[in-house]
Amino acid sequence: MAILNSGDAQNCTIYRPDENDPDAEETDMGDAVIVLTGPFEPPAEWDAAERDDFYADIDPALFHTGYIECEAEPGTAGFFSAEPGDYVAVMPGKGKVVMYYVYDFYEDDEGRDCVLIRDDEAE
Repeated sequence: MAILNSGDAQNCTIYRPDENDPDAEETDMGDAVIVLTGPFEPPAEWDAAERDDFYADIDPALFHTGYIECEAEPGTAGFFSAEPGDYVAVMPGKGKVVMYYVYDFYEDDEGRDCVLIRDDEAE
């Protein structure tokens, strides 16, 4: 509930690609809210090789973190959790849409902390 009621929450929609058919349309999973928490910071214990492996050939500046919470009640047919591979269409306001890709996630006391890659080509 803290994520859903946060003053920093932004509306978003989650889309999930079809794992069996990469040419198929993504499934609209539904509406959610996202609280972006800042740039992704790799754990201090990671060495250079681990950081390089994690980022691959993607600009580290495109990596962000955020909590995503479905607006549907847990246990209902419309409930889902964001998963790696999902796309997130964030609507920060004024008709603008910013796209992110869910790269990874970590569970913590506040919920599912997602590592997101911003799609700067969609802007």
